[in-house]
Amino acid sequence: MFTPVKGTKIYEQVVEQIKKMIGDGTLKRGDKLPTERDLAEQLQVSRPSVREALRALEVIGLIESRQGAGNYIRESFEESLLEPLSMMFMLQESSPFEIIELREILELETVVLAAERITESELAVLRNLLEDMKECENEERNVQLDRKFHYTIARASRNLLILNVVQVISQLIDSLIENARRKILSGESRAKLTVQHELIYKALSERDRDSAYEAIKDHFRLIKQYYRNEF
Repeated sequence: MFTPVKGTKIYEQVVEQIKKMIGDGTLKRGDKLPTERDLAEQLQVSRPSVREALRALEVIGLIESRQGAGNYIRESFEESLLEPLSMMFMLQESSPFEIIELREILELETVVLAAERITESELAVLRNLLEDMKECENEERNVQLDRKFHYTIARASRNLLILNVVQVISQLIDSLIENARRKILSGESRAKLTVQHELIYKALSERDRDSAYEAIKDHFRLIKQYYRNEF
């Protein structure tokens, strides 16, 4: 399965070999890696080198260590994307508005794909979320409903990379722009947002790509107007 490692910076070669095996499909999401001892024997390197490689892979978010169970290829990569993006945001002194722009760019194309690929069951989920949004007066619950509405659209795109990135951007907004989503969903703009959510749903239910795109565009026009006033 593994081939012997030779040369300097042994742990980096171990890392590259595991990454290559993920790339060619030998290792898949959720797969358990051999024990440190087995890896050391197969790779013909020391256990400290294997341990260092595993630690590096865990730091970059490729594997996770489960207490008492060993090391596994990650099933989900949202958390491993969130931290470096958060650090990038802070170190580059980015503005909150830049996150909103990034989310808009992603969701404009996401909703176009969703209009083509969304299922009847996903449309039913959106319809139920809309009804809950209209009736719910709890701010925290409204945030959860809004998040799930956009998540359902991202999932309907049938593109896992888009789904993961949209989720990470959503978490960035919640963690770095404190209480922003809650404020916009509980203020005067709430009624307008509800109407816009309905237009997005209508376009998706009619499989109308152009209308879905324009509905999301209008949605973000209102959101950006709010953030300009806020920040």
